[in-house]
Amino acid sequence: MKLFQCQSCGNIVYFENRTCGRCGHRLAYLPEAATLSALEPAGNDSWTPLAAPERSSFFCTNAQHDACNWLVPAGSTDAFCLACRHNGTVPDLTVPENLTRWRDIETAKHRLIYTLKRWNLPLVTRAEDPEHGLIFNFLADPRDASQQKVLTGHENGVITIALVEADDAEREKRRKQMGEPYRTLLGHFRHEVGHHYWDVLVRDAGKLDACRAVFGDDSEDYGEALKRHYEQGTPPDWQEHYVSSYATTHAWEDFAETWAHYLHIVDTLEMASAFGMQVSPRLDTKGELAGRIDFDPYAAQSIQQIIDAWLPFVFAMNSVTRAMGERDLYPFVLAPDVIKKLGFIHDLVHGRV
Repeated sequence: MKLFQCQSCGNIVYFENRTCGRCGHRLAYLPEAATLSALEPAGNDSWTPLAAPERSSFFCTNAQHDACNWLVPAGSTDAFCLACRHNGTVPDLTVPENLTRWRDIETAKHRLIYTLKRWNLPLVTRAEDPEHGLIFNFLADPRDASQQKVLTGHENGVITIALVEADDAEREKRRKQMGEPYRTLLGHFRHEVGHHYWDVLVRDAGKLDACRAVFGDDSEDYGEALKRHYEQGTPPDWQEHYVSSYATTHAWEDFAETWAHYLHIVDTLEMASAFGMQVSPRLDTKGELAGRIDFDPYAAQSIQQIIDAWLPFVFAMNSVTRAMGERDLYPFVLAPDVIKKLGFIHDLVHGRV
């Protein structure tokens, strides 16, 4: 994620900000220009972005629910922005709890779409491709407790996010029940969209053999693999080969987990770079804990360039969060086999596989 600045007063602002806290200008994100801009009203519900005065625009329809701050170009026939046009089902917004949770879900989804746009990955809506287009359904559990609860997952371009995952207490409860070191809304989006891009960039692009050479045989029965995982648990040496215990379930889950972690790493490094962060401990560490992010992580030449910056940075950040009495920011081990898998994802998104 980039660092953004109000064009009116120079104040540093967050990606999700609606107004500038210093000068009061309304703010919006321009996906075509990949920037957050201060706005001036232009009449007829349109706005002039100070970052691109020639681009008169209007707000996404979901802005009326305070769930989106992205702009739609003037002349567009779509009432929704590039992120929200992928929405399928949203919860009943007359329920206050649903509205609050949906807003949190939209925050995570917009960060996901930012990343996908940074790599110019295919983003086709369900309307454009009724069989394989990407669509998000945000569903609340049935009122009848005897009915099955909503499960977060992916199937053929349809990503379902259980609305209850936006409840911090419930999500933490599930994290503990499933023995996960990390569970977030953004993590759900990054994992599930990994399944979608396995379909698009691997299966449909004729790269199954290359992917299987790294992640294993995806033709293994998924249901049986899942059953085995929950009955037998993970192998004792799983950290030497997988980024998470869940990744051991099946080649599809290994790919999706590795994909999600690649997105975690690259986007976090971009933000750290935007703030000029570097790691230079005042210890005689012979350089192994020193690191500078003096490159664009989204355009990195190799996975090694990313890893060389990531490991010192995340070691420092984990140390800082421990000092605050919190869990590690990134509680995972990147063994050589895992780095090899991350390298496959890196080459895949850059069209080098």
